[in-house]
Amino acid sequence: MTEPSHDSAKKGFSLGRLIPILILLAGLAAFFLFGLNDYVSFDVLRDNRANLLDLVARYGIVAGLCFIGVYALVAAFSIPGGALLTITGGFLFGPVFGTIYVVIGATLGASALFLAARYAFADLLRAKAGAAIRKMEDGFRENAFNYLLLLRLVPLFPFFVVNLVPAFLGVTLRTYVVATFIGIIPGSFVYALVGNGLGAIFDRGEVPDLGAIFQPQFLAPILGLAVLAVIPVIYKKMKDRKNRV
Repeated sequence: MTEPSHDSAKKGFSLGRLIPILILLAGLAAFFLFGLNDYVSFDVLRDNRANLLDLVARYGIVAGLCFIGVYALVAAFSIPGGALLTITGGFLFGPVFGTIYVVIGATLGASALFLAARYAFADLLRAKAGAAIRKMEDGFRENAFNYLLLLRLVPLFPFFVVNLVPAFLGVTLRTYVVATFIGIIPGSFVYALVGNGLGAIFDRGEVPDLGAIFQPQFLAPILGLAVLAVIPVIYKKMKDRKNRV
């Protein structure tokens, strides 16, 4: 995909570029305005679990495709409840297919938000950015895959924030999609595993722990992968510094 030039950014800012972002914001506002957030709860899932499991049993792959579509919309519109939806995926489809459907849906939705933000604002911000911002942009873009993979693996920042920031730092769509797809697999699998045992949790009158990903047995391997992701960046910087000496 061809990156927009600085010259094109200086020609002016078109309000038409805001349309995709405005659509996403309107969808998010409608979600709360119509009270749909009241349905994002484990209580609702518990009360409807028999019907949902029956739908999955009857429609199979079609149900999986519908779940992917719903997850993509949730990610694109930055609707709260991604962890709950990931657990639901594990509950309905099992840890393996649940993870697959979640990762596909989340990557599609995140990519839609990324493209909308880049289309609306990236040229303008790049034209107005000072030298320091451009230097940071160049540094991030140079190791974009590793940095983005690290941000995806380590759950320190909200999902929608990590969706947006690369759009303003010149990350290519291909790098964004691949790093997002790979980076969210471990965390998604952890929550899908929690969802796989959700029936037993409901039977005990309990709700799952959304902080499960921070338990040592899950967090340690994820942090290990994060270290592997950042090692090439550290090695490259050390090599460049050595060559300059």
